[in-house]
This record gives sequence, structure tokens and C-alpha cells, in this order.
Amino acid sequence: MAKSNVFVCTNCKASFSKWAGQCENCGEWNTIVEEQPLSTGPSKKSLGAERGRALNLGNLSSVDAPPPRTESGVAELDRVFGGGLVDASAILVGGDPGIGKSTLLLQAAARFARNGLNVIYISGEEASAQVRMRARRLGLEESPVQLASATNLRDILTTLEDAKPDLVIIDSIQTMWIDTIDATPGSVSQVRSCAHELTTFAKRNGVAVIMVGHVTKDGQIAGPRVVEHMVDTVLYFEGERGHQFRILRAVKNRFGPADEIGVFEMTGRGLAEVKNPSALFLSERGEPTPGSVVFAGIEGTRPVLCEFQALVAPSPHSQARRTVVGWDGGRLAMILAVLESRCGVPFTGLDVYLNVAGGMRISEPAADLAVAAALVSAREDSALPADCVVFGEISLSGALRPVSQAENRLKEASKLGFTSAITPQTKKKGADAGLTLKSMSDLVNFVNETFGDR
Repeated sequence: MAKSNVFVCTNCKASFSKWAGQCENCGEWNTIVEEQPLSTGPSKKSLGAERGRALNLGNLSSVDAPPPRTESGVAELDRVFGGGLVDASAILVGGDPGIGKSTLLLQAAARFARNGLNVIYISGEEASAQVRMRARRLGLEESPVQLASATNLRDILTTLEDAKPDLVIIDSIQTMWIDTIDATPGSVSQVRSCAHELTTFAKRNGVAVIMVGHVTKDGQIAGPRVVEHMVDTVLYFEGERGHQFRILRAVKNRFGPADEIGVFEMTGRGLAEVKNPSALFLSERGEPTPGSVVFAGIEGTRPVLCEFQALVAPSPHSQARRTVVGWDGGRLAMILAVLESRCGVPFTGLDVYLNVAGGMRISEPAADLAVAAALVSAREDSALPADCVVFGEISLSGALRPVSQAENRLKEASKLGFTSAITPQTKKKGADAGLTLKSMSDLVNFVNETFGDR
């Protein structure tokens, strides 16, 4: 029977039986490409006739030794890996163009090579001379890293089989291609097949493979989502080009905690690790300012303090603007609705701007109370004390709900010199962390006590 062609949208990954100029699912134009059909493989009869290799079965009480790890010496990088690089692991690193992915991985390759690993760096986007120029600028030219520039995966795998490395870095997976697939590099078929071959090579030979992935305009790694399921670890390199801070975030990790972050600072000599991110994010805070609130958050296993900044101004337009940087815009709309309906704080006809200082991206609901405090502070032109931190989740009824790891948040705030905290009602005592704790039961109580009766 003839194989039917499949057409896939590179934006939303929807499948179609024929090509079209516009995707019916997401509405994007010129994103549908032809995908090569997969082989049907052997029939059920042949599978039953030829016995395979019996599997070794174990029970849930079996104890396996933890996977061996190799530390790079960069504490922030090892933290995101979950304690170090694991042998035979496949890692996917994504990030915006020019954010510093190649710089980070070249520095990591040099560190691992100095620690005795056989490291090979394969660049598909730059010539070897360009990579060497970057290495000289970073002061890494003496590091024993083996370098090559290639895109043909067959040649790359042949080279790796002979060289027997400990760590391979592929920059990037979208530039790799397999000559057995009739598709251009970067297509769905090529990216999926190249990622599968590299992951299989890593597992079969006990080699750690790090692949760089491009991202779409929505911030997702380009290509089929199955690539993220294939690999063991998915890391995102985040940051704003106008800021010197860069954040390496683990969104998936089979060998460590997810949502763990490593913080780096972009300097003239490359990326430098930041051992105390909270102090760095709050280093430029001055006198108390309306709309400025310090939030005590948790990123992975580490407490991180950052600053929310809000600005509320009369809108010259018929429809007020809502602009958010570093937080969820939908959650901002919810907080504004709760403030207006439950607390009587109107924002109709007012432009609202919300920003997380330092280029941080906050996603946890524990930031709700800090956002509400920043909004009301900006609207009322009344600043909170400079030595106060805020955290708590807000429900649609206006009640304040406790959040996890409150004690760790308070200890981090106390370590940085904060003396008071505004939190939901909790059994934890702020005195244990050296803080004066103000516990609030609902948002109405918080607004009235902090900014006066309304």
C-alpha cells in the first residue's frame, strides 16, 4: 500500500493530509511543511516468529546506585544540572538569539576539559575560526577542547565513534541534517531524526550530549515537541539584552529538580556566575518609591528576592493599556479584577505597567500579593517601607492563601537585612527568622491596614 504524505505546521505542530498556505489550527501563514512518512516496520507475524532478547525485570524495592556526576566547577551550572553532569545524558539548551548560549557552552566545555573530560565541540552555525576567536576573547584558547565545524550528522557520528569523547556539544540541532531524509535542515523531520540519533548515541556509548536549540517567537524551542520528550534535561537560557543578568532555568530534569535556576552576569570576559542573586537583583534599590515592592520567591530549591515595579497613570486612550514584563499578563488582569471588585480600588481609565526588575521572570502564584501591593502603592502614591518583603497567593474571593517554603523565604529576607514581612496567615513565626511578621487574612484587610481605610 502506498504511503501517504503528512504535512505538519512548524508553529503549532498540527498535522494535515495536504499542503495549505495557512494553518487552520493556529492561523499562521507559510508554516506547513511536508514530513517524511515513517517506515511501517516488520509485521506482527514476523515479530512473533522471531523472539527478541528477554528483559531483566525488577521490583519497586530494587535499589540502583545514583548516576555518576562530573562537576564543572561552576556552581551555578552544576546546580541547574542537579549536582553535575550525568554520563549518557542528553541535554537540550534553548534561548533567544544572541542571549549567550554559545558563550555559556564554550565556557562549560573549557571547564569540563580542564577537569579531565574528553570534550568535543561541533559547531554547525560558525566556522572553526570564529569559535577560536570567541575562545581567545574569553581567555579559553589554552583549554584542551577539540573543535570541528560540520552539519552532516553521518560524518559527525563517525568522528565521535572513533574519538570516544566524554562530552559532546552540538551547536545547533537545527543546523544538523541526515542524508537519508529528503528535507532541509531545520525541518520537523530533520530535527526529530537528528535529535533521536544523537540521543541514541549518548545512551549507547555512555557519552553526555548537549544540544543547542533555537526558539520561536513565542519562546518555545523550535521543532517538534517530541524532541523535548526524547532528552533527559531541557534548559532555557533567559534574559533581556538590556540587562547584564542571564538566568539558566531547568524546565525538565530527570536527574535533578525542575525549575532550578542558575544566575550569571554577562561581562567583557564572558559569563560570570552570581553566587547571591538576591543581593544582585536588589543592588540598585534606593529610597522607598511608590510602586516598588520586594517579593520573596522560590526558584527551584533556592529562595530569590526580586523587585516588582508598578506604574499607574491616567490613560489618554479610550481603552487603557496593560503592559507586563517578567510576569503573566493573564494573572495581572485577575489581580486587577479582585482589587476592583473586592477591595473597591478602581483601575478603570488607568494605564497599568508592571515590571520585574533585573530581567527576572516570575511564574509562581506566591507573587500575587506583591503585585497587588505594587499596584495599590503606585495608584495611591504611597510607598511601602524599604525593609519589608511581601509574598502570598490571592484567591478570586480576595482571601490570602499560604504558600510553600515560607520559612526559607523569610530566612533569605533576614539574611539580606530586611526586618519585616507581610504574608498570609501561617503557623510559621517570623521571629524565628529575625523578622517582624504581619499576617493578613484577606486582601481587603491588607489594603486597609497598609494604605489606610478605603
